[in-house]
Amino acid sequence: MPISIYVLTHKPFVPPSDKIYIPLSVHEKRGDNIASKNDTFSELTGLYWIWKNDTSSDIIGTAHYRRYLLSRDKKLLTEAMIRDILSEYDCITTKELKLNNSFYYGFSTNHKPYYLKELKNVLFRLYPDYAVLYEQLIRENHTYFGNMMIAPVYLYSEYCSWLFSILFEMEKELIIDEPDSYHKRIFGFISEFLWYLYVRKNSINAYETIVGMTSEKAETSEIKKHLAQFFSKGDYISAKNYFLSERIKRPDILMEASDISGELHLCMEVISICEFEAAAGKKVLLDRITDFNALMDYCRKLNNYVLSSIRNSSDLMEKITEEEIFSKEALYVAERMFSNNF
Repeated sequence: MPISIYVLTHKPFVPPSDKIYIPLSVHEKRGDNIASKNDTFSELTGLYWIWKNDTSSDIIGTAHYRRYLLSRDKKLLTEAMIRDILSEYDCITTKELKLNNSFYYGFSTNHKPYYLKELKNVLFRLYPDYAVLYEQLIRENHTYFGNMMIAPVYLYSEYCSWLFSILFEMEKELIIDEPDSYHKRIFGFISEFLWYLYVRKNSINAYETIVGMTSEKAETSEIKKHLAQFFSKGDYISAKNYFLSERIKRPDILMEASDISGELHLCMEVISICEFEAAAGKKVLLDRITDFNALMDYCRKLNNYVLSSIRNSSDLMEKITEEEIFSKEALYVAERMFSNNF
């Protein structure tokens, strides 16, 4: 029987050449599907479709159009590698994610705690044997992310049956009133933690491995395109206002998984440098450089110089001023960034 790794997508993309990787639209409407729920269930509409419609595979997996589970030596998993791993482990999934604070704190910072309250009510009603572990894990600082896994079909099916029984019950009671598409995908966010809970509760021997990313999010590229337009006009104020408005709608945009090139962080640095130079009554960086790629190169060189100087314990400000490479304000911004004082 075949291995099928479904690559979930909402946009056209070039899939891996290995035939075990099968593109699947999260809006797929063939067969038994919940495509109409994609705005709140996100990639879970794909998981549901696989569960209900794949009747021939003995091993099932999920990846994303730009994210793939890799071997620990950073190679795309092949059929032989997967079967070898699953001869010793129950499933393959992402590395356990360590959060800065508890899962409850992180979720409640970006989403309404109301959703977790309803999750608890439903979980405790349907599966009371999960109650003690749920209360423990939600106060700890670990989870899985991305709803990415590879498992024998029996385990995949058992998990989906458990997961969707909870989410469909929640859906009956929940009022989802969100201002943007990101926050509306509430079941997708909740399910990442539920997969972690399920693995822990059932003592599943998971092979945790790294995730490889082939591209940045389409939303990230769009934000960078608009920032480049503001930079080309020398308008750092509008760039800042636009970026802040987008970050409210997409609080994940500065996470490593979204900003894989680090260029959104560099855009913030450009804006900060301009603000400090303007406050000092000087010409700002965008008076000298307006091309997006040139600005990114400028910030990379600035950051490399600052990081090198910090490591060598040199008198950074005096040295750079004498050489007249970067403004004092640019150095100040970069130095604060590396000393974690922002």
